[in-house]
Amino acid sequence: MNPVTIVGAGLAGCEAAYQLAKRNIPVRLYEMRPKKMTPAHKSGYFAELVCSNSLRGDTLMQGVGVLKAEMRLWSSLIIDCAALHRVPAGHALAVDREGFAAEVHRRIREHPLIEIVEDEVKRLPEAPAIIASGPLTSEALLEALRGVIGEETLHFFDAASPVIRADSVDTDVCYWKSRYDKGTADYLNCPMDEVTYKAFYEALSRAPKTPLKDFEYNVFERCMPIEEMARRGEKTLLFGPMKPVGLEQGDGKRPHAVVQLRQDDARSSLFNLVGFQTRLTQAAQKAIVRMIPGLEKAVIVRYGAMHKNTYVNAPMLLDETYAFKTRPDCHIAGQLAGVEGYVESASSGLVAAISLYRSLTGKSQRAFPKETMMGALSDYVATTSKRGFQPMNANFGLLPEPDVKLKKRERKPYLAERALSTMKTFRETVDDRS
Repeated sequence: MNPVTIVGAGLAGCEAAYQLAKRNIPVRLYEMRPKKMTPAHKSGYFAELVCSNSLRGDTLMQGVGVLKAEMRLWSSLIIDCAALHRVPAGHALAVDREGFAAEVHRRIREHPLIEIVEDEVKRLPEAPAIIASGPLTSEALLEALRGVIGEETLHFFDAASPVIRADSVDTDVCYWKSRYDKGTADYLNCPMDEVTYKAFYEALSRAPKTPLKDFEYNVFERCMPIEEMARRGEKTLLFGPMKPVGLEQGDGKRPHAVVQLRQDDARSSLFNLVGFQTRLTQAAQKAIVRMIPGLEKAVIVRYGAMHKNTYVNAPMLLDETYAFKTRPDCHIAGQLAGVEGYVESASSGLVAAISLYRSLTGKSQRAFPKETMMGALSDYVATTSKRGFQPMNANFGLLPEPDVKLKKRERKPYLAERALSTMKTFRETVDDRS
């Protein structure tokens, strides 16, 4: 059997390669890093996390938590490696980003059915293939893709938060607490009074930004830089990343604003500033961060940055398995396909891999059920409006409404239980490896 070509060893590409290889389908996996780097990546590791180290919520009361639970039923490589390198983050699944990437890198490289090719792909590969080159797909491959789809790719800008040294934080000023005391106190909170917040807001509003070259500034709402939020009004941050609700201090007093720090590595030596994605200049970042109480001597080890993310007009091009409607043996997976988020990207790689596996072994195609989060997400990508299409995270709003009358508090548990029950049956039906 000819190997399946997979372009890109990010979360989607690695998940797809793993799912195919463990079903005895040979894979040829292309990755241009470290030979050619992107503006956002720092290493040559596969599945490097370039923005946050959080894979977001991990309970069945959250859409992405249901998505993770479904992926565990398929023995997901990405979710398994994340569990091994988990760091405290309350009800969220956050990881030591270097340990996580190194784990995925090792497992993919050691698999005997996965051939690694360290080179840039500049034209569309022969089928069967999965293009999982990510939101930072090289211009050469994008040009080749445009030539096939006959449609300009869309884009938005994404940003990363600064990461600081834990030993540079004044813990006499900050306090440990998770919002509403849910789970363990895994976030270090930097409180601001009203006077401090107003001074911070004014400085942030005036701070210089790094220029964006050659691209239209089209910000994706869920990845908005903090200075863009500030531009929308003084109170915007107080309802966003600096929201103080549920973060009362030991004396029961609620700060006017709060900046939360989350552990970024397994050794607890680094913190990232939650929700502080930015494109401020490095000098401005240093000055702004040091205005935050407790961070007056903060040492920034990785500055926030902004970069172009690219995705295709999926409803026009792709079906419910992320395959081209005109070329069912060629898929697009990951953020390039129009899903947003680490876990969502990995899940699309899994869906594409199962689709190709069935095709290559002579089995009929089966779309993932819409009652599951994986199926609902792939259905959204394939069938939503072609006009104004934007990437989508996993959320309960994607799932079909319950067919029974429920109280509001019963809705999410019902939908989660239905999704997992449906996925168990679906997996047993379609994943026949005999």
